[in-house]
Amino acid sequence: MTPDRRLFLANDRVAHVGLRDRVAAPRYAETTPAEVAYPVVDLLRAPDGPRERQLLLGDGFEVLERHLGFAYGRAKRDGYCGYLPEAAICDPTGVSHWVASPASHLYSDPTIKAANTIPISFGTKLRVLGQSGSFAQTPQGYVPAGHLQPLGTWYSDPVEVAGLFLGTPYLWGGNSHTGLDCSGLVQMASLACGQACPGDSDLQQGLGHAVPAGEPLSRGDLVFWKGHVAMMVDAELMIHANAHFMATVIEPAADAIPRIAAQGGGDVTARRRVAASG
Repeated sequence: MTPDRRLFLANDRVAHVGLRDRVAAPRYAETTPAEVAYPVVDLLRAPDGPRERQLLLGDGFEVLERHLGFAYGRAKRDGYCGYLPEAAICDPTGVSHWVASPASHLYSDPTIKAANTIPISFGTKLRVLGQSGSFAQTPQGYVPAGHLQPLGTWYSDPVEVAGLFLGTPYLWGGNSHTGLDCSGLVQMASLACGQACPGDSDLQQGLGHAVPAGEPLSRGDLVFWKGHVAMMVDAELMIHANAHFMATVIEPAADAIPRIAAQGGGDVTARRRVAASG
C-alpha cells in the first residue's frame, strides 16, 4: 500500500527515524520542536506545491528538515506533514491559552484605541504573560482576555462551534475565520471540543461509529460524500462549508443531498456519530 503522504514524515532527502524499517532514505533524523509564528500559514505539499491545510499562530510544528528556506515537518494537532516557509516558524513560546472567539486582534497596548497589529483567528494559541485591565499580555502583544480560554478548557458542542462561522467564505484547505472548507470546519469544531480530528473528509470518515441505515440522524452526526462532509444541526438541518454557496451555511439535508448528487458529488457514502468530549 502506498503511504499517505499527509501522514508519512519523509521526503526525497530525509525520513523520520521511526520509519527506518519502512522506507529507504538517504538519511534519517529526529524532529525538533517549533511553533507557527504567522497568524495563518499554508501547509504546502511541496515548497512550490498546493496547500494541504492551514496552521495558525501558536500551532506546534515538528521540524524534520530545513532546506532552501522551507521547513519540512509535521503539524502536532493532526500529524499532517508538509512544508512551511522557515520565516513562518519560531522556537516554542510555551503557549497557555487559545482564542475561543471567532476572531480577535493583537494590540500594541492594552487599550481598545491602540493599534491592532495582528488579526488572529479562532483556535490561535498564545502564551499569556500577565493581565493589564481587560487585556492579556502575550509575547506578540495584547489581546482581549475575554476572547481567551486556558488550554484544556473546551467547548462541549461541535455544532455550537461550527455555528460561529456561518457566512465565513469558502476556501479550499482553509482553517481560519478568513476561509474554511468542509473538513476544515469539522476539524475546527472538533478540536475546540477537545476531540482529535484529521484535516480531510476521507480521514474523518474514521471518526466515531456508523449510524445504521434507517436510523434518524441527530445533532453532531457527520454526513459524508466523496470529497465532502457536513455536520447535522438536528435531524433535518445540516451545517457545512461548501463551494455551492462559497460560504458556511445551514440548510435542510433534504435540499443539499439531491443537489450535491445532481452536481456530480454522488450519493452519501457514510453517516458517522462522534461521541461528545464531555
